[in-house]
Amino acid sequence: MSEQAVLEQPQVERVSAHRSHGGTQGVYRHSSVATGTDMTFSVFVPDFTPGAKLPVVYYLSGLTCTHANVTEKGGFRRACAELGLILVAPDTSPRGEGVPDDPAAAYDFGLGAGFYVDATEAPYAANYRMWTYVTEELPALIAANFPVDMMRQSIMGHSMGGHGALTIGLSFPQRFKAISAFSPIVAPSLVPWGQKAFSGYFGTDASAWRRHDAVALIEDGARVPGLLVDQGAADEFLETQLRPDLLAAACDSAGIDLELNLRAGYDHSYYFISTFMAAHLRWHAERLNRPSAGQA
Repeated sequence: MSEQAVLEQPQVERVSAHRSHGGTQGVYRHSSVATGTDMTFSVFVPDFTPGAKLPVVYYLSGLTCTHANVTEKGGFRRACAELGLILVAPDTSPRGEGVPDDPAAAYDFGLGAGFYVDATEAPYAANYRMWTYVTEELPALIAANFPVDMMRQSIMGHSMGGHGALTIGLSFPQRFKAISAFSPIVAPSLVPWGQKAFSGYFGTDASAWRRHDAVALIEDGARVPGLLVDQGAADEFLETQLRPDLLAAACDSAGIDLELNLRAGYDHSYYFISTFMAAHLRWHAERLNRPSAGQA
């Protein structure tokens, strides 16, 4: 059975659908209550037996990206088809007329840089509610329209999206059975990208900053059995923005099993991500398919 057989209207509008690797790659649009805007997301559904429910992996993208970056360049469909995984890729921020942007139109704040938080500061609080969108609205929409087993969800992401995957996964350890990241911003409170974003979205509320900082969450007691992180050793942002050493230290202190792979010669791009995407998806599938549905 193909994805077209299960999609229900009018909750979502199908923008496009293409056969690929024994499945259907779709792009969809809907009116979001969380952000007050139209939101676009992509879903790959491998062919499935009628009545089957498949595990789902959410992929969160990085700065400047939309759903399209991983959809077009991530190289995930063959592995998802072989493993029987649905992959969902949302946008990185609200968009549309009236949505506030960075006053200087910089790439690292505002449009394309929602940081997967619910902003509390004007003028961003009305639309920049990506935490609620990713943790509540989008999963409910996926559950209502696609053949997913909501007891088998996992999350992954890249850069800003790696930050989102880590913080969301650490905040909902019973929901997400596996958490992985490529080149994540692990301690946004301590690096320029995160400090700019959090100042704009939260102001000086330090407690809000810590709730959206993976290293701080672990320091404050968040626990999961294991994490997988791949990082390019030639990444230009490694020392200034990403700091995987801080995550390694936090996990070591907390007894969290962190598999941190420093990949020689690889940069921050989708050439890197697509190289190791299948390995991450196999890691997710192994955990999603465990009889206990436990995470490790």
